[in-house]
Amino acid sequence: MAFDVVIVGAGPAGLSAACYIMQMANEASYPLSVCVVEKGAEVGAHILSGALFEHRALDELFPDWERLGAPLHTAVNHDKFCYLTNRFNYLNIDPSYIPASMANDGNFAISLGSLCRWLAQQAEKLGVQIFPGFPASEILYNPQGAVCGVATQDMGRDKHGHPKPNFESGIELHAKYTLFAEGARGHLGKQLIEKYQLDHDRQPQHYALGFKELWEIPSHQHLPGLVIHGMGWPLSNTHTDGGSFLYHLDDNLVSVGLIVDLNYRNPYLSPFDEFQQMKQHPLFSQYLAGGTRIAYGARAITKGGLASLPRQQMLGALLIGCDAGTLNMAKIKGSHCAMKSGMLAAEAVFDELHQGLQHTTPGYDIRFRNSWLYDELYEARNITAGIHKFGPLLGGALATLEQTWLKNRISLSLTDSQPDHLALEPLAKHKPIEYPKPDGKLSFDKASSVYLANVQHEENQPCHLVLNDPAIPLKQHLPLNGEPSVRYCPAGVYEILEHKGKPAFQINAANCIHCKTCDIKDPSQNINWVTPEGGCGPNYPNM
Repeated sequence: MAFDVVIVGAGPAGLSAACYIMQMANEASYPLSVCVVEKGAEVGAHILSGALFEHRALDELFPDWERLGAPLHTAVNHDKFCYLTNRFNYLNIDPSYIPASMANDGNFAISLGSLCRWLAQQAEKLGVQIFPGFPASEILYNPQGAVCGVATQDMGRDKHGHPKPNFESGIELHAKYTLFAEGARGHLGKQLIEKYQLDHDRQPQHYALGFKELWEIPSHQHLPGLVIHGMGWPLSNTHTDGGSFLYHLDDNLVSVGLIVDLNYRNPYLSPFDEFQQMKQHPLFSQYLAGGTRIAYGARAITKGGLASLPRQQMLGALLIGCDAGTLNMAKIKGSHCAMKSGMLAAEAVFDELHQGLQHTTPGYDIRFRNSWLYDELYEARNITAGIHKFGPLLGGALATLEQTWLKNRISLSLTDSQPDHLALEPLAKHKPIEYPKPDGKLSFDKASSVYLANVQHEENQPCHLVLNDPAIPLKQHLPLNGEPSVRYCPAGVYEILEHKGKPAFQINAANCIHCKTCDIKDPSQNINWVTPEGGCGPNYPNM
Protein backbone atom coordinates (compact mmCIF):
# COMPACT_ATOMS: atom_id res chain seq x y z
CA MET A 1 0.00 0.00 0.00
CA ALA A 2 1.36 3.40 -0.97
CA PHE A 3 0.75 6.72 0.78
CA ASP A 4 2.22 10.17 0.70
CA VAL A 5 2.78 10.11 4.46
CA VAL A 6 2.79 7.22 6.92
CA ILE A 7 2.73 8.03 10.64
CA VAL A 8 3.70 5.39 13.22
CA GLY A 9 1.78 5.87 16.46
CA ALA A 10 -1.60 7.43 17.27
CA GLY A 11 -0.48 9.49 20.24
CA PRO A 12 -0.58 13.28 20.55
CA ALA A 13 2.44 13.81 18.27
CA GLY A 14 1.34 11.48 15.48
CA LEU A 15 -2.29 12.56 15.46
CA SER A 16 -1.41 16.28 15.58
CA ALA A 17 0.92 15.79 12.62
CA ALA A 18 -1.81 13.95 10.73
CA CYS A 19 -4.41 16.64 11.43
CA TYR A 20 -2.12 19.54 10.60
CA ILE A 21 -0.78 18.20 7.33
CA MET A 22 -4.32 17.47 6.13
CA GLN A 23 -5.45 20.94 7.17
CA MET A 24 -2.67 22.44 5.04
CA ALA A 25 -3.40 20.09 2.14
CA ASN A 26 -7.12 20.83 2.18
CA GLU A 27 -6.53 24.58 2.39
CA ALA A 28 -4.15 24.43 -0.57
CA SER A 29 -6.42 22.03 -2.52
CA TYR A 30 -3.43 19.71 -2.72
CA PRO A 31 -4.63 16.10 -2.36
CA LEU A 32 -2.60 13.94 0.02
CA SER A 33 -2.96 10.39 1.29
CA VAL A 34 -2.03 10.07 4.97
CA CYS A 35 -2.29 7.00 7.18
CA VAL A 36 -1.61 6.37 10.86
CA VAL A 37 -0.77 2.89 12.14
CA GLU A 38 -1.29 2.17 15.84
CA LYS A 39 -0.20 -0.95 17.72
CA GLY A 40 -3.01 -0.70 20.29
CA ALA A 41 -6.33 -2.42 19.70
CA GLU A 42 -7.89 1.04 19.43
CA VAL A 43 -6.67 4.61 19.56
CA GLY A 44 -5.89 5.43 23.18
CA ALA A 45 -5.51 1.80 24.30
CA HIS A 46 -1.80 2.26 25.05
CA ILE A 47 -1.92 5.94 26.06
CA LEU A 48 -1.00 6.68 29.68
CA SER A 49 -0.19 10.04 31.21
CA GLY A 50 -0.91 11.93 34.46
CA ALA A 51 -2.12 14.19 32.86
CA LEU A 52 -2.01 17.93 33.25
CA PHE A 53 -2.50 19.50 29.87
CA GLU A 54 -1.34 22.86 28.58
CA HIS A 55 -3.48 23.69 25.56
CA ARG A 56 -1.08 26.00 23.73
CA ALA A 57 -0.50 23.63 20.81
CA LEU A 58 -4.18 22.64 20.72
CA ASP A 59 -5.08 26.33 20.38
CA GLU A 60 -2.95 26.44 17.22
CA LEU A 61 -4.21 23.15 15.80
CA PHE A 62 -7.92 23.61 16.53
CA PRO A 63 -8.61 27.18 17.72
CA ASP A 64 -12.28 26.24 18.20
CA TRP A 65 -11.55 23.11 20.24
CA GLU A 66 -14.20 24.01 22.82
CA ARG A 67 -16.93 24.16 20.20
CA LEU A 68 -15.65 20.90 18.70
CA GLY A 69 -16.03 19.14 22.05
CA ALA A 70 -12.42 18.47 23.01
CA PRO A 71 -12.43 16.53 26.32
CA LEU A 72 -10.91 19.27 28.47
CA HIS A 73 -13.40 19.55 31.33
CA THR A 74 -11.53 20.13 34.60
CA ALA A 75 -9.50 23.32 34.90
CA VAL A 76 -6.81 23.45 37.57
CA ASN A 77 -7.98 25.77 40.36
CA HIS A 78 -5.62 24.91 43.22
CA ASP A 79 -1.98 23.91 42.92
CA LYS A 80 -0.02 22.41 45.86
CA PHE A 81 3.61 21.34 45.98
CA CYS A 82 4.75 19.39 49.03
CA TYR A 83 7.89 17.83 50.45
CA LEU A 84 7.15 14.51 52.18
CA THR A 85 9.57 14.38 55.10
CA ASN A 86 8.66 10.86 56.27
CA ARG A 87 5.87 8.30 56.33
CA PHE A 88 3.47 10.64 58.17
CA ASN A 89 4.47 14.27 57.65
CA TYR A 90 4.92 16.76 54.85
CA LEU A 91 5.71 20.43 54.30
CA ASN A 92 3.88 22.76 51.95
CA ILE A 93 6.38 24.54 49.72
CA ASP A 94 5.72 28.21 49.07
CA PRO A 95 5.10 28.95 45.34
CA SER A 96 7.97 31.46 45.32
CA TYR A 97 10.37 28.53 45.83
CA ILE A 98 8.98 26.54 42.91
CA PRO A 99 10.28 26.97 39.33
CA ALA A 100 7.94 29.31 37.46
CA SER A 101 7.44 26.71 34.73
CA MET A 102 5.68 24.37 37.18
CA ALA A 103 2.71 26.69 37.74
CA ASN A 104 -0.51 25.18 36.40
CA ASP A 105 -2.71 28.25 35.96
CA GLY A 106 -4.80 27.75 32.83
CA ASN A 107 -4.04 24.04 32.54
CA PHE A 108 -6.52 21.16 32.60
CA ALA A 109 -6.51 17.79 34.37
CA ILE A 110 -7.46 15.35 31.60
CA SER A 111 -7.39 11.80 30.30
CA LEU A 112 -4.80 11.85 27.51
CA GLY A 113 -6.33 8.68 26.07
CA SER A 114 -9.66 10.49 25.68
CA LEU A 115 -7.93 13.46 24.04
CA CYS A 116 -6.19 11.14 21.57
CA ARG A 117 -9.48 9.48 20.67
CA TRP A 118 -10.92 12.93 20.01
CA LEU A 119 -7.90 13.90 17.89
CA ALA A 120 -8.34 10.67 15.91
CA GLN A 121 -11.95 11.64 15.17
CA GLN A 122 -10.81 15.04 13.89
CA ALA A 123 -8.10 13.42 11.78
CA GLU A 124 -10.57 11.04 10.14
CA LYS A 125 -12.93 13.93 9.38
CA LEU A 126 -10.00 15.61 7.59
CA GLY A 127 -9.37 12.49 5.48
CA VAL A 128 -6.68 10.61 7.43
CA GLN A 129 -6.85 6.81 7.42
CA ILE A 130 -6.18 5.29 10.87
CA PHE A 131 -5.38 1.60 11.32
CA PRO A 132 -5.42 0.47 14.97
CA GLY A 133 -4.14 -3.01 15.79
CA PHE A 134 -1.33 -2.80 13.21
CA PRO A 135 2.07 -2.39 14.88
CA ALA A 136 4.90 -1.23 12.63
CA SER A 137 7.63 -3.80 13.15
CA GLU A 138 10.18 -3.01 10.44
CA ILE A 139 11.59 0.09 8.73
CA LEU A 140 11.78 0.02 4.92
CA TYR A 141 14.69 1.68 3.10
CA ASN A 142 15.21 2.46 -0.56
CA PRO A 143 18.50 1.74 -2.40
CA GLN A 144 19.75 5.24 -1.57
CA GLY A 145 19.40 4.59 2.16
CA ALA A 146 16.34 6.77 2.70
CA VAL A 147 13.38 5.63 4.80
CA CYS A 148 10.56 4.73 2.43
CA GLY A 149 7.91 3.33 4.79
CA VAL A 150 7.33 0.56 7.29
CA ALA A 151 6.12 -3.04 7.37
CA THR A 152 3.53 -4.16 9.89
CA GLN A 153 3.86 -7.18 12.17
CA ASP A 154 3.05 -10.68 10.92
CA MET A 155 -0.05 -12.16 12.51
CA GLY A 156 -0.56 -15.80 13.41
CA ARG A 157 2.93 -17.12 14.16
CA ASP A 158 3.46 -19.57 17.02
CA LYS A 159 6.02 -19.15 19.79
CA HIS A 160 8.68 -20.78 17.60
CA GLY A 161 7.99 -18.38 14.74
CA HIS A 162 6.20 -20.92 12.57
CA PRO A 163 3.00 -19.92 10.74
CA LYS A 164 -0.26 -21.08 12.32
CA PRO A 165 -3.43 -21.83 10.33
CA ASN A 166 -4.57 -18.22 10.77
CA PHE A 167 -1.26 -16.76 9.58
CA GLU A 168 -1.34 -13.40 7.80
CA SER A 169 1.86 -11.74 6.66
CA GLY A 170 2.57 -8.13 7.47
CA ILE A 171 1.82 -5.37 5.02
CA GLU A 172 4.38 -3.04 3.48
CA LEU A 173 3.27 0.58 3.75
CA HIS A 174 5.30 2.63 1.29
CA ALA A 175 5.56 6.36 1.91
CA LYS A 176 7.22 9.42 0.46
CA TYR A 177 7.77 10.49 4.08
CA THR A 178 7.43 8.55 7.34
CA LEU A 179 6.92 10.10 10.77
CA PHE A 180 7.84 8.03 13.83
CA ALA A 181 5.73 8.92 16.88
CA GLU A 182 5.90 5.73 18.96
CA GLY A 183 6.29 7.39 22.36
CA ALA A 184 9.14 6.92 24.84
CA ARG A 185 11.81 4.41 23.78
CA GLY A 186 10.14 3.56 20.49
CA HIS A 187 11.69 0.38 19.15
CA LEU A 188 11.90 1.71 15.58
CA GLY A 189 13.06 5.10 16.78
CA LYS A 190 15.88 3.37 18.64
CA GLN A 191 16.96 1.74 15.38
CA LEU A 192 16.87 5.04 13.50
CA ILE A 193 18.95 6.79 16.14
CA GLU A 194 21.60 4.09 15.86
CA LYS A 195 21.57 3.80 12.06
CA TYR A 196 21.83 7.51 11.35
CA GLN A 197 23.83 8.35 14.53
CA LEU A 198 21.19 10.91 15.43
CA ASP A 199 22.52 11.17 19.00
CA HIS A 200 26.10 11.91 17.98
CA ASP A 201 27.56 14.63 20.22
CA ARG A 202 24.48 14.55 22.47
CA GLN A 203 24.40 13.47 26.09
CA PRO A 204 22.70 10.11 26.76
CA GLN A 205 18.92 10.08 26.88
CA HIS A 206 17.45 9.79 30.38
CA TYR A 207 14.21 8.15 31.43
CA ALA A 208 11.83 7.71 34.32
CA LEU A 209 9.16 5.10 35.03
CA GLY A 210 5.75 6.62 35.63
CA PHE A 211 2.99 4.79 37.53
CA LYS A 212 -0.64 5.80 37.48
CA GLU A 213 -3.82 4.53 39.06
CA LEU A 214 -7.31 5.87 38.47
CA TRP A 215 -9.58 5.91 41.53
CA GLU A 216 -13.23 6.69 42.09
CA ILE A 217 -13.50 8.35 45.50
CA PRO A 218 -16.34 9.46 47.80
CA SER A 219 -17.88 12.73 46.66
CA HIS A 220 -17.12 14.53 49.94
CA GLN A 221 -13.38 13.87 49.36
CA HIS A 222 -13.46 15.04 45.77
CA LEU A 223 -12.20 18.55 44.93
CA PRO A 224 -12.28 18.97 41.12
CA GLY A 225 -9.28 20.95 39.90
CA LEU A 226 -7.03 20.29 42.91
CA VAL A 227 -3.50 19.36 41.84
CA ILE A 228 -0.90 17.97 44.28
CA HIS A 229 2.75 17.31 43.46
CA GLY A 230 5.09 15.77 45.99
CA MET A 231 8.77 14.95 46.40
CA GLY A 232 10.81 13.27 49.10
CA TRP A 233 9.47 10.18 50.89
CA PRO A 234 9.50 7.27 50.08
CA LEU A 235 12.14 7.70 47.33
CA SER A 236 14.31 9.84 49.61
CA ASN A 237 14.95 6.74 51.76
CA THR A 238 17.05 5.29 48.94
CA HIS A 239 18.43 8.58 47.55
CA THR A 240 16.35 8.08 44.42
CA ASP A 241 15.03 10.96 42.31
CA GLY A 242 11.39 11.28 41.34
CA GLY A 243 8.09 12.65 42.51
CA SER A 244 4.46 11.90 43.29
CA PHE A 245 1.18 13.38 42.11
CA LEU A 246 -2.57 13.33 42.67
CA TYR A 247 -4.98 15.12 40.33
CA HIS A 248 -8.70 15.57 40.97
CA LEU A 249 -10.57 15.04 37.67
CA ASP A 250 -14.33 15.18 37.08
CA ASP A 251 -16.98 12.59 38.04
CA ASN A 252 -15.40 11.81 41.44
CA LEU A 253 -12.23 10.52 39.76
CA VAL A 254 -8.64 11.13 40.80
CA SER A 255 -5.41 10.02 39.18
CA VAL A 256 -2.57 9.20 41.54
CA GLY A 257 0.94 8.23 40.61
CA LEU A 258 4.67 8.13 41.20
CA ILE A 259 7.53 8.94 38.83
CA VAL A 260 10.81 7.12 39.54
CA ASP A 261 13.94 8.24 37.71
CA LEU A 262 15.62 5.25 36.09
CA ASN A 263 19.10 6.38 37.05
CA TYR A 264 18.56 4.87 40.52
CA ARG A 265 21.50 2.98 42.02
CA ASN A 266 20.04 0.57 44.56
CA PRO A 267 19.40 -2.86 42.93
CA TYR A 268 16.98 -3.77 45.74
CA LEU A 269 14.66 -0.91 44.83
CA SER A 270 11.23 -1.91 43.51
CA PRO A 271 9.54 1.10 41.83
CA PHE A 272 6.15 -0.66 42.01
CA ASP A 273 6.42 -1.17 45.77
CA GLU A 274 7.62 2.40 46.27
CA PHE A 275 4.40 3.53 44.57
CA GLN A 276 2.19 1.29 46.68
CA GLN A 277 3.94 2.55 49.80
CA MET A 278 3.55 6.18 48.73
CA LYS A 279 -0.25 5.94 48.72
CA GLN A 280 -0.21 5.21 52.46
CA HIS A 281 1.01 8.73 53.19
CA PRO A 282 -1.71 10.98 54.68
CA LEU A 283 -1.20 13.52 51.88
CA PHE A 284 -2.71 10.97 49.49
CA SER A 285 -4.65 8.57 51.72
CA GLN A 286 -6.95 11.36 52.91
CA TYR A 287 -8.44 11.39 49.40
CA LEU A 288 -8.11 7.70 48.48
CA ALA A 289 -9.52 6.15 51.67
CA GLY A 290 -12.87 4.53 50.99
CA GLY A 291 -12.37 4.82 47.25
CA THR A 292 -12.17 2.17 44.54
CA ARG A 293 -9.15 1.61 42.31
CA ILE A 294 -10.47 1.15 38.76
CA ALA A 295 -7.37 1.24 36.51
CA TYR A 296 -3.61 0.75 36.72
CA GLY A 297 -0.75 1.33 34.31
CA ALA A 298 2.91 2.25 33.95
CA ARG A 299 4.99 3.77 31.16
CA ALA A 300 8.53 4.98 30.60
CA ILE A 301 9.01 8.74 30.28
CA THR A 302 11.70 10.33 28.08
CA LYS A 303 13.07 13.16 30.22
CA GLY A 304 16.62 14.04 29.21
CA GLY A 305 15.56 17.36 27.71
CA LEU A 306 17.29 19.47 25.10
CA ALA A 307 20.82 18.18 25.76
CA SER A 308 19.66 14.60 25.12
CA LEU A 309 17.43 15.38 22.15
CA PRO A 310 18.71 13.57 19.05
CA ARG A 311 18.60 15.08 15.59
CA GLN A 312 15.06 14.46 14.44
CA GLN A 313 15.36 14.66 10.66
CA MET A 314 16.81 12.14 8.25
CA LEU A 315 16.33 11.02 4.65
CA GLY A 316 12.62 10.33 4.17
CA ALA A 317 11.67 10.48 7.85
CA LEU A 318 11.27 12.42 11.06
CA LEU A 319 11.39 11.37 14.72
CA ILE A 320 8.82 13.33 16.73
CA GLY A 321 7.31 13.71 20.20
CA CYS A 322 8.47 11.43 22.99
CA ASP A 323 10.04 9.08 20.42
CA ALA A 324 12.69 11.82 20.23
CA GLY A 325 12.25 13.21 23.76
CA THR A 326 10.50 16.58 23.55
CA LEU A 327 8.99 16.41 27.06
CA ASN A 328 9.53 19.50 29.22
CA MET A 329 10.61 18.02 32.56
CA ALA A 330 10.52 21.43 34.24
CA LYS A 331 6.77 21.52 33.62
CA ILE A 332 6.31 17.75 34.09
CA LYS A 333 4.37 17.92 30.82
CA GLY A 334 4.97 16.55 27.36
CA SER A 335 1.66 16.41 25.51
CA HIS A 336 1.67 20.00 24.25
CA CYS A 337 5.35 19.61 23.29
CA ALA A 338 4.63 16.38 21.41
CA MET A 339 1.73 18.05 19.58
CA LYS A 340 3.87 21.01 18.53
CA SER A 341 6.65 18.66 17.42
CA GLY A 342 4.13 16.84 15.22
CA MET A 343 2.83 20.10 13.77
CA LEU A 344 6.35 21.31 12.94
CA ALA A 345 6.99 17.94 11.26
CA ALA A 346 3.79 18.33 9.25
CA GLU A 347 4.94 21.74 8.01
CA ALA A 348 8.35 20.38 7.00
CA VAL A 349 6.93 17.38 5.16
CA PHE A 350 4.15 19.33 3.43
CA ASP A 351 6.72 21.81 2.12
CA GLU A 352 8.72 18.96 0.54
CA LEU A 353 5.65 17.30 -0.94
CA HIS A 354 4.32 20.58 -2.31
CA GLN A 355 7.59 20.93 -4.21
CA GLY A 356 7.10 17.47 -5.72
CA LEU A 357 9.89 15.92 -3.65
CA GLN A 358 10.08 12.59 -1.83
CA HIS A 359 12.57 10.76 0.39
CA THR A 360 14.52 13.96 1.01
CA THR A 361 15.50 15.28 4.45
CA PRO A 362 12.59 17.50 5.56
CA GLY A 363 13.55 20.93 6.89
CA TYR A 364 12.35 20.28 10.44
CA ASP A 365 15.38 21.49 12.36
CA ILE A 366 15.20 25.15 11.35
CA ARG A 367 11.48 25.24 12.13
CA PHE A 368 12.12 23.65 15.52
CA ARG A 369 14.83 26.17 16.42
CA ASN A 370 12.57 29.08 15.51
CA SER A 371 9.61 27.77 17.52
CA TRP A 372 8.32 28.27 21.04
CA LEU A 373 8.96 24.55 21.57
CA TYR A 374 12.71 25.09 21.28
CA ASP A 375 12.55 28.17 23.53
CA GLU A 376 10.63 26.19 26.15
CA LEU A 377 13.06 23.27 26.10
CA TYR A 378 16.03 25.62 26.20
CA GLU A 379 14.70 27.33 29.32
CA ALA A 380 14.29 23.89 30.96
CA ARG A 381 17.58 22.47 29.70
CA ASN A 382 19.22 22.16 33.14
CA ILE A 383 16.53 20.65 35.31
CA THR A 384 17.14 16.94 34.67
CA ALA A 385 20.93 17.20 34.92
CA GLY A 386 20.64 19.52 37.93
CA ILE A 387 18.47 17.10 39.89
CA HIS A 388 20.64 14.13 38.89
CA LYS A 389 23.80 15.94 39.98
CA PHE A 390 22.59 17.73 43.12
CA GLY A 391 19.41 15.91 44.19
CA PRO A 392 15.80 17.08 44.09
CA LEU A 393 16.10 19.79 46.77
CA LEU A 394 19.27 21.56 45.63
CA GLY A 395 18.63 20.76 41.97
CA GLY A 396 15.10 22.12 42.25
CA ALA A 397 16.39 25.22 44.05
CA LEU A 398 18.87 25.88 41.24
CA ALA A 399 16.05 25.54 38.69
CA THR A 400 13.95 28.02 40.67
CA LEU A 401 16.88 30.45 40.85
CA GLU A 402 17.55 30.15 37.13
CA GLN A 403 13.94 30.33 35.91
CA THR A 404 12.24 32.56 38.47
CA TRP A 405 14.89 34.94 39.77
CA LEU A 406 17.61 35.14 37.11
CA LYS A 407 15.12 34.70 34.24
CA ASN A 408 17.72 32.67 32.30
CA ARG A 409 20.14 35.62 32.16
CA ILE A 410 23.04 33.23 32.81
CA SER A 411 23.81 30.88 29.93
CA LEU A 412 24.79 27.75 31.84
CA SER A 413 24.21 24.25 30.48
CA LEU A 414 24.64 21.28 32.81
CA THR A 415 25.31 17.79 31.50
CA ASP A 416 24.67 14.27 32.74
CA SER A 417 26.81 11.87 30.77
CA GLN A 418 26.03 8.58 32.55
CA PRO A 419 23.36 6.40 30.87
CA ASP A 420 20.64 5.27 33.26
CA HIS A 421 21.43 1.57 32.91
CA LEU A 422 25.02 2.08 34.07
CA ALA A 423 23.93 3.70 37.33
CA LEU A 424 22.89 0.42 38.97
CA GLU A 425 25.34 -0.72 41.66
CA PRO A 426 26.21 -4.19 43.02
CA LEU A 427 24.15 -5.80 45.77
CA ALA A 428 27.12 -5.68 48.08
CA LYS A 429 26.91 -1.88 48.32
CA HIS A 430 23.30 -1.89 49.57
CA LYS A 431 21.02 -3.42 52.16
CA PRO A 432 17.81 -5.27 51.19
CA ILE A 433 14.62 -3.20 51.31
CA GLU A 434 11.72 -4.67 53.27
CA TYR A 435 8.49 -3.44 51.73
CA PRO A 436 5.23 -3.73 53.70
CA LYS A 437 2.71 -6.26 52.45
CA PRO A 438 -0.20 -4.77 50.48
CA ASP A 439 -3.30 -4.11 52.53
CA GLY A 440 -5.79 -4.50 49.67
CA LYS A 441 -7.24 -1.06 50.45
CA LEU A 442 -4.59 1.44 49.43
CA SER A 443 -1.74 -0.83 48.36
CA PHE A 444 -1.93 -3.88 46.10
CA ASP A 445 0.16 -6.62 44.50
CA LYS A 446 1.36 -6.75 40.89
CA ALA A 447 -1.05 -9.50 39.81
CA SER A 448 -4.19 -7.59 40.76
CA SER A 449 -2.73 -4.42 39.28
CA VAL A 450 -1.95 -6.00 35.91
CA TYR A 451 -5.52 -7.32 35.85
CA LEU A 452 -6.75 -3.71 35.98
CA ALA A 453 -4.55 -2.84 32.98
CA ASN A 454 -6.76 -5.16 30.87
CA VAL A 455 -3.68 -6.86 29.42
CA GLN A 456 -4.23 -9.35 26.62
CA HIS A 457 -1.59 -11.22 24.63
CA GLU A 458 -1.99 -14.25 22.44
CA GLU A 459 -0.03 -16.83 24.44
CA ASN A 460 1.23 -18.83 21.46
CA GLN A 461 3.21 -16.15 19.65
CA PRO A 462 6.92 -15.27 19.50
CA CYS A 463 8.15 -13.63 22.69
CA HIS A 464 8.39 -9.88 22.14
CA LEU A 465 11.04 -9.52 24.87
CA VAL A 466 14.19 -10.73 23.13
CA LEU A 467 17.40 -11.53 25.02
CA ASN A 468 20.59 -10.84 23.08
CA ASP A 469 22.33 -13.41 25.30
CA PRO A 470 20.05 -15.74 27.32
CA ALA A 471 22.91 -16.60 29.70
CA ILE A 472 23.46 -13.07 31.04
CA PRO A 473 20.56 -12.88 33.57
CA LEU A 474 21.75 -15.88 35.58
CA LYS A 475 25.50 -15.84 35.00
CA GLN A 476 26.12 -12.12 35.26
CA HIS A 477 23.17 -10.19 36.69
CA LEU A 478 21.98 -12.59 39.38
CA PRO A 479 25.23 -12.76 41.38
CA LEU A 480 26.12 -9.09 40.81
CA ASN A 481 22.82 -7.28 41.39
CA GLY A 482 20.19 -9.93 42.00
CA GLU A 483 18.78 -9.80 38.44
CA PRO A 484 17.07 -6.40 38.79
CA SER A 485 14.36 -7.07 36.20
CA VAL A 486 12.34 -8.98 38.82
CA ARG A 487 12.05 -5.69 40.74
CA TYR A 488 12.07 -2.90 38.14
CA CYS A 489 9.37 -4.49 35.97
CA PRO A 490 5.97 -3.10 37.06
CA ALA A 491 4.03 -6.11 35.76
CA GLY A 492 5.79 -9.23 37.06
CA VAL A 493 7.09 -10.19 33.62
CA TYR A 494 10.46 -11.46 34.87
CA GLU A 495 10.96 -14.14 37.51
CA ILE A 496 13.78 -16.23 38.98
CA LEU A 497 12.44 -19.74 39.57
CA GLU A 498 14.05 -22.94 40.74
CA HIS A 499 14.38 -25.76 38.22
CA LYS A 500 16.02 -29.03 39.25
CA GLY A 501 17.70 -27.31 42.17
CA LYS A 502 19.11 -24.49 40.03
CA PRO A 503 17.85 -20.97 39.34
CA ALA A 504 15.98 -20.45 36.06
CA PHE A 505 15.08 -17.17 34.38
CA GLN A 506 11.48 -16.96 33.20
CA ILE A 507 9.80 -14.34 31.01
CA ASN A 508 6.02 -14.03 31.42
CA ALA A 509 5.54 -12.00 28.25
CA ALA A 510 1.73 -12.19 28.52
CA ASN A 511 1.92 -9.84 31.55
CA CYS A 512 3.75 -7.08 29.69
CA ILE A 513 2.12 -3.63 29.77
CA HIS A 514 4.57 -2.21 27.20
CA CYS A 515 6.23 0.25 29.58
CA LYS A 516 9.69 -0.32 27.98
CA THR A 517 11.51 -0.17 31.35
CA CYS A 518 13.38 -3.43 30.73
CA ASP A 519 14.68 -2.13 27.40
CA ILE A 520 16.01 0.94 29.23
CA LYS A 521 17.20 -0.23 32.66
CA ASP A 522 18.72 -3.64 31.93
CA PRO A 523 22.35 -3.12 33.08
CA SER A 524 23.78 -5.02 30.10
CA GLN A 525 21.24 -3.68 27.56
CA ASN A 526 20.46 -7.34 26.97
CA ILE A 527 16.66 -7.02 26.59
CA ASN A 528 15.25 -5.77 23.32
CA TRP A 529 11.53 -4.91 23.25
CA VAL A 530 9.95 -5.65 19.87
CA THR A 531 6.33 -5.53 18.77
CA PRO A 532 3.98 -8.39 19.63
CA GLU A 533 0.96 -9.19 17.49
CA GLY A 534 -1.35 -6.31 16.69
CA GLY A 535 -3.76 -5.22 19.40
CA CYS A 536 -1.85 -6.98 22.17
CA GLY A 537 -0.88 -5.34 25.43
CA PRO A 538 -2.83 -3.17 27.84
CA ASN A 539 -6.19 -1.65 27.02
CA TYR A 540 -6.50 1.57 29.00
CA PRO A 541 -10.04 2.94 28.83
CA ASN A 542 -9.43 6.51 30.02
CA MET A 543 -5.85 6.88 31.24
